[in-house]
Amino acid sequence: MTERVILASASPRRAELLRQLGLSFGTLPVDIDETAYPGEAPADYVRRLARDKALAGYRRHDRRDALVLGSDTTVVLDDGILGKPEDEAGARRLLQSLSGREHQVMTGVALATRDGVDVRVSVTDVRFRSLDPREIDAYCATGEPMDKAGAYGIQGRGGAFVTAISGSYSAVVGLPLDITADLLADAGLPVWDYWNSSTDGE
Repeated sequence: MTERVILASASPRRAELLRQLGLSFGTLPVDIDETAYPGEAPADYVRRLARDKALAGYRRHDRRDALVLGSDTTVVLDDGILGKPEDEAGARRLLQSLSGREHQVMTGVALATRDGVDVRVSVTDVRFRSLDPREIDAYCATGEPMDKAGAYGIQGRGGAFVTAISGSYSAVVGLPLDITADLLADAGLPVWDYWNSSTDGE
């Protein structure tokens, strides 16, 4: 792999977000254990997973000057982590718990380089309207909730549930672009250098 910037993720949503920065980059999916530790705080959880993903990608890459991004997103309600549902019944339970309430979406972003790993966390408040059980059933039947923390995708049909957000929309989707741009700039690769070049994002 020849690209210097690497996204250590198989997520098409994160790749699409990173393309918005105008960078050429490669993707390198990694497989890590995403089990939360007993009593682990949500912010510590996403920070750890983002770091582990970035490091796993960096260790697999063949360029020592690589800049490897790792990211992890979780939904937090009453200080508890809401992961991805295991089945439709689990998705229904998660959505019912979010109905008519405000929750937090926490996304950790890490950049691994030859100098180490820099990790930052974005926190966004999201409010849901009250959901009718019939629309929860219909939404679950689409399959959209099944691979998403909290059982919804704000960029998809789940966006119909959201009445307000305070924070980063891109972080809720899976990759806060403001933090990502800052991390790359601090590593010596300001994304704005690409905006007036002929380089197209991959």
